[in-house]
Amino acid sequence: MRARIWLGVLIGSTIGGFIPDLWGAGMFSYSSVLLSAVGAFAGLWLAAR
Repeated sequence: MRARIWLGVLIGSTIGGFIPDLWGAGMFSYSSVLLSAVGAFAGLWLAAR
């Protein structure tokens, strides 16, 4: 269970970090960091579910 949660956080934060790249924002922009956190939370929620 614990490994599944960490994997969900890793995948979610990676996907969330790459989404702003679709509209040309930088990899370390505010939107990338924010969406990375949102993606990590979503991955955590999905893995724990």
